[in-house]
Amino acid sequence: MLPTDPPAGPPGQPGMAGFHPAVATWFARRFPDGPSAPQEQGWPLIARGTDTLIAAPTGSGKTLAGFLVAIDAAYRAHQAGEDIGGTRVVYVSPLKALAVDIHQNLERPLAEIAAVARELGLVAPPVTVAVRTGDTTAGARAAMVKAPPTFVVTTPESLYLLLTAQRSRAVLGNVSTVIVDEIHALARDKRGSHLALTLERLDHLQLAGRPQRIGLSATQRPIEQTARLLTGVGEGRHAAIVDCGH
Repeated sequence: MLPTDPPAGPPGQPGMAGFHPAVATWFARRFPDGPSAPQEQGWPLIARGTDTLIAAPTGSGKTLAGFLVAIDAAYRAHQAGEDIGGTRVVYVSPLKALAVDIHQNLERPLAEIAAVARELGLVAPPVTVAVRTGDTTAGARAAMVKAPPTFVVTTPESLYLLLTAQRSRAVLGNVSTVIVDEIHALARDKRGSHLALTLERLDHLQLAGRPQRIGLSATQRPIEQTARLLTGVGEGRHAAIVDCGH
């Protein structure tokens, strides 16, 4: 798994201490007003490896709250000389269109952070992103198996298929983080139950232990029920809740 306990980082912007210099510098330039409440409250929990549910309105930065720690972990692992090859993060969206948007919105910050790293005289790790939905071509699916991306952006149904096929299942053996976006949209019907089973299958596949689960949700009541969907039921299954809803 990627390291989850960030070392002391460069000072400058509240909430960014502990991040890799390239990540912290990029964020400070991109968001000069500093982290939003979901980010500031969520990052310490996520960095400790705690299953975390972030409930906040649209536009509050909760998606970046989920992703940035994983990007930072890849940078710090690479800096420490560790191999970061293979798929490390699985992002699950209830909608194919949202998955495509997230794919595009991830590539830009990754490119910008890499540029900042080079500017600082640092080596950027080979962090890649690929989307896998029902619309993904056969050629793109084969390429994903041949050269697994660091981040896989997918849907609940496509994740199930990835775990069912032997070749694609092998790609997911070293996942350290699962991010479930808009989890409240899955909590209300059988898609949520289906995803819960799929996440358990993903857990049993891992070579280095159960992946951390991060849920992103709109305001939802009771929020504790959504947290149980995220973690599953069992001994030691508990999610920290960051509730920034209105």
